[in-house]
Amino acid sequence: MGTDDTGMPGRSRTADLDGPVHYIDFGGADDGPILVLVHGLGGSHLNWDLLAPLLTPHARVYALDLPGFGRSEPGARVASVRNNVEVLDRFVREIAGGPVVLVGNSMGGMISILEAARSKAQVCGLVLVDPAVPGPRQLPDPRVGINFLCYALPGVGERFLAAERRRRGARGTVLDTLRLCGVDPATVPARLIDRSVDLIDERQDVAGMDRAFLTAARSLLLVLADPRLLRRAMSGIRAPVLLVHGDRDRLVDVAAARDTARRHPGWTYVELPGVGHVPQLQVPELLAKHILDWLPGTTATRS
Repeated sequence: MGTDDTGMPGRSRTADLDGPVHYIDFGGADDGPILVLVHGLGGSHLNWDLLAPLLTPHARVYALDLPGFGRSEPGARVASVRNNVEVLDRFVREIAGGPVVLVGNSMGGMISILEAARSKAQVCGLVLVDPAVPGPRQLPDPRVGINFLCYALPGVGERFLAAERRRRGARGTVLDTLRLCGVDPATVPARLIDRSVDLIDERQDVAGMDRAFLTAARSLLLVLADPRLLRRAMSGIRAPVLLVHGDRDRLVDVAAARDTARRHPGWTYVELPGVGHVPQLQVPELLAKHILDWLPGTTATRS
């Protein structure tokens, strides 16, 4: 396996898909399935650094930065859910060379659902890790509810992000985000935290990145507000699906995953006790085991 310029697993690359899309090619088994890892709101390729090396002995693994996140500069692109489905579709076809297994976390799970429904020939398996899906109506976690209320309001969201950035700084932002997602920062390798801080610091186009984040957040909320689109998409998926959800997720309540699993009894559902919103950072070995145990049931293996 190669390394990128920081010595971490994988090679950093950028493709032109109507604008730059940065991704990590983690390498892996050339005769195995192709896995494309899709991060959530505010995430990046770094979200997968602990999980990907556990998968590469069995699969070829890529992780992309959606436009406006990580090292994919937004430019003039609109970072809505629908537009990011288009970007993911082009990445699958032109870079990964599908058919692929999509592994999507949070908003990345929502985007992966929509891609799997529209491009059935290109997606031969779907792993949803604490995906943003509709569920029973209930009060959100108070802090999560306040954050998303601020994101939703024009003008307020922009000022809120700027104020939080000044208050917490890059390192504080990384540590607070981990805690909100249910991860004890002390359990995350210091080098990964340092790389996450460096990634925030190197993003000089703050206005553009904030705009992309808020566009994505507002788009995500609109999709969840009217669940018909997402539920039609889920009903149209023909590939095998593994749905994994932490029962201590503060951002997407486990009730949403339980409701989704009930509606789709043919899917494989795994609930992780004591785990939050990003199992790939909190319990990467356990998540990898569930993925690798499920993977032979797909048609992903190449000859």
